[in-house]
Order: sequence, then structure tokens, then C-alpha cells
Amino acid sequence: MTPATNLTVLQRIARGDSAAVKECIDVYGPLVWSLGRRLGPRGADLEDVVQEIFVALWKSAPQFDPAVAPESIWVTTVARRKWIDARRRHRPVEGAEALEALPTQAPGQAELAERADEARRAAEALGELREEQRSVLQLAVLHGHTYEQIAARLGMPLGTVKTHARRGLARVRELLARGPEGARA
Repeated sequence: MTPATNLTVLQRIARGDSAAVKECIDVYGPLVWSLGRRLGPRGADLEDVVQEIFVALWKSAPQFDPAVAPESIWVTTVARRKWIDARRRHRPVEGAEALEALPTQAPGQAELAERADEARRAAEALGELREEQRSVLQLAVLHGHTYEQIAARLGMPLGTVKTHARRGLARVRELLARGPEGARA
């Protein structure tokens, strides 16, 4: 049995550690809110979506495998999907009355496998970036830091941080667009 100190937050949640739930919110809250500011629906109650994301994370915690992808990538993938779902639910339906959002069901095995594959591919794409680009993107996307915070933390000029982010994202998009067969073995 692995000692609790070597487990990730999601692994500890899967084991029933109630302190890990609060830690999950503290560690990943800024990331989830950062994604919400970019992907969330305008005018919606964003707090409800954040709560939905954390419930989904806690329910899917037993399926998380750190050998497939880092925990932050898993969290980002789950949160991104939930924000996109929320944006779709809040989009006005043309020619019909808006329907009540259907209750969210626990993800099935196919969806979990797809999430794991997406997380693995995203982690591989990040791994192929130059160190500066990878550091900037990890701080921005995975930890929810602003460009100003990243510049201060890494000791880089703000313009350089923005350039690394832009070029890194373009490279990640290029790598992900190739699909799994185009990835490096």
C-alpha cells in the first residue's frame, strides 16, 4: 500500500480522505475559475458550474491514473469539458424555448477513457515544447496565473512571457491536430 504522503490529491480523495477535498479546492480552485473566465457562459451562475466541476472531479477520482497523465492535466480536462457543457446549456436555442439542463450523469467508461487519452496527448504535447514555453503554459493554464504573475515568478519581461505563451499554444495545437498517429513514439 502506498503511503498517503506519496499520493496525489485525487488519489487521496478516492481513498476517502476528507482533508484532500479541501486541498483539492485550494489547489485547483484558481485553475477552475481561470478556465471559467475564458470558457464559461456569459451571464450564468459560474459558482454552480465550479461546484459541478468539483463534484465531477471527486466522483471521477478513482479513475485518475498518474501514470497516464499528471493530475493537473486531468483536472484541466474535466473542468474544460464541464465549462463547455455549461456554455452549451446556456446558449439560447433558436426557434424553441430553452430546455432545462438535463441532470449530469457520472461519466461512462468510454468518456473516462477518452478523457484519459486527451490528458495523455496534452501532456505529451506539453513535453515537446521548449522549457520556457512549457513553464509559462503550465503556470498559466494549469495553475491559473496571470501573465504578470508569471513574469514576476520567472523573472522574464511581460512581452517575453506573452510570446512564449502564444508560440507554445500554437505548437500544442499543431501537435494535437496531428492526432495520436502523428505523435512522436
